[in-house]
Amino acid sequence: MGKKVYVANISFNATEQDINDLFSEYGEVESAKIITDKGTGQSRGFGFIEMETEDDARRAISDLNGTLFMGKELSVSEARPQQSKRDFKKPLQTPKK
Repeated sequence: MGKKVYVANISFNATEQDINDLFSEYGEVESAKIITDKGTGQSRGFGFIEMETEDDARRAISDLNGTLFMGKELSVSEARPQQSKRDFKKPLQTPKK
C-alpha cells in the first residue's frame, strides 16, 4: 500500500486546509490537494492526501471511509498510480472530404 490516499465526495465548500486538518488526526500530512476545474477554478469534489507513513494512510482510510464530513459522506481509498496521458487512446478521426 502507498502513502497516497484518494478522497471522493468532498464538499464543494471544503478547503485543502479542512481536509489537511481532518487527516492530520491520523498522522503527519505531507500534502493535501483538492482537484479543481481548470476553467472555473471550482472544486471537482475529489482530491488526494499524502501521508507520512503507510500505517497512517491505512488508519485514515479505515476510519474515514464512509464518514460524514461537511454534510457529505466521504469515499476514502488508496490512490492508484497516475496514468500517463499517452496511455489514453485518442478517438479515431474520420478523414475530411
